[in-house]
Amino acid sequence: MVCVLLLVLGLSQATVVCGYAQSLPPLRSVSNTAFGYGERLQYDVGYKFITAGTAVFSIGNSPVQKAGRPCYNIRFEVNSLSSLDFLYKVRDRYRTYVDVDGIFPWAFQQSIREGGFSKDFTAVFDHVSKTAKTTEGTFSIPQYVHDIVSAFYYVRSVDLRSYKAGQILYLQNYFDRATHDLAVKVHGRQQVKVDAGTFNCIVVEPVIKSGSLFTYEGKLLLWLSDDDRRIPVKVSTKIAIGSIDAKLTSYSGLRGPLSSLVSK
Repeated sequence: MVCVLLLVLGLSQATVVCGYAQSLPPLRSVSNTAFGYGERLQYDVGYKFITAGTAVFSIGNSPVQKAGRPCYNIRFEVNSLSSLDFLYKVRDRYRTYVDVDGIFPWAFQQSIREGGFSKDFTAVFDHVSKTAKTTEGTFSIPQYVHDIVSAFYYVRSVDLRSYKAGQILYLQNYFDRATHDLAVKVHGRQQVKVDAGTFNCIVVEPVIKSGSLFTYEGKLLLWLSDDDRRIPVKVSTKIAIGSIDAKLTSYSGLRGPLSSLVSK
């Protein structure tokens, strides 16, 4: 669900952050070879043998300026199949603008349309003053806090091949007017077959925290390609009667080869 090799802005470099001009102090740099401009990942979403919809992660072909810094324009879209819209229509849209050099978000947009439910939300993150200006008000945040989509891409930037089963990557996620701790636990390695091919994968689990975006019964598992790209090959949401799975069907615009691909 590419980035960036790094530039740190000096104290003398002026820019505009969240609408006001100031000198921007140095911000972090994160080495990333996992993803880049133009990447597109497509999935079928379904239950058991029934395909109910599609999902797409995509990164714009060129940088977008936010706070005077180049950002990845990242989108995540989920759609139910038109043939099933009469049962439960889904048109969910997420967009995050992720700093190319530091892999943290400057802005986040969310539009949820699920059945008769709808919700729109926006947030602008100021990592200098450590505030988030949202449609629900202005809130204090820790520096480099993530929205749910940027957190996913940050995890991809981390070389998980050095992690052993049981090790945990810690993040912080902003949602519902507060910052929540998010722990990503590495479970180990597994080979997975999907429409896009057979891949060697690293299995990780975002550990659910009460009150966060991930509050539901069950757990979420991600199978990331065990190579430099770390693309999500499969996503599984465990529920009482089985699981809802998203499986990779196609990919394009990758930053480099997929050495984890066993066969197509």
